[in-house]
Amino acid sequence: ALRRNVNLKILLFNNRIYGLTKGQYSPTSEVGKITKSTPMGSLDAPFNPVSLAIGAEASFVARTVDSDRKHLTEVLRQAAAHPGTALVEIYQNCNIFNDGAFEVLKDRQQAEEAVIRLEHGRPIRFGAPLDNGLGSKGVVRDTQTGDLKAVTVTPENEPHILVHDAHTTSPTTAFALSRLADPDTLHHTPIGVLRAVDRPVYDTQMADQLDTAIEQNGKGDLSALLAGGDTWTVVG
Repeated sequence: ALRRNVNLKILLFNNRIYGLTKGQYSPTSEVGKITKSTPMGSLDAPFNPVSLAIGAEASFVARTVDSDRKHLTEVLRQAAAHPGTALVEIYQNCNIFNDGAFEVLKDRQQAEEAVIRLEHGRPIRFGAPLDNGLGSKGVVRDTQTGDLKAVTVTPENEPHILVHDAHTTSPTTAFALSRLADPDTLHHTPIGVLRAVDRPVYDTQMADQLDTAIEQNGKGDLSALLAGGDTWTVVG
């Protein structure tokens, strides 16, 4: 669906646990997670749904948090309006089997340093606000590796702070943003719309193909199709 860009909206509720099946570790659980199915701690590296979606070149990919009603509403509004497939990962607390899994992103003091709020066309800044109202930290591209990294903003690096472009055709920067968060502590977690690009919608293209075929060849005849061409009689 992501690759084809069918007209579908996917809401992925991430608890970092299998909440509906009594608390086993899940593909998004952190390494070392102790659960009923991993009493010595899980060995698997956590799976990143947003990275997978961007790697498949999905046309709309976003992430939000269940308790941030205003942000959640705005992200869902944009996803609903997007033509084609939209994937929204929603960090959702499971208060029975994994309570507090996203506390670092919800607690006001911790979230200031942990959450990176993405807004199209604006510099990617976070952290305690400076006198100008912008965050004291930002995201830049490492000149040696090409990866993105979080830095404390200085007069020297401020011109290099990345400006978020959710609409760029290339998924390269969106993918790099999806890899920015620490998979264990969740520090430097981007939320918001990472990617929103216009692509032909599969459903529309398929309907257009069918209309063209009928226009060129007329409506099909199933009986003629079954009786036409080479046929064989199987005697058993």
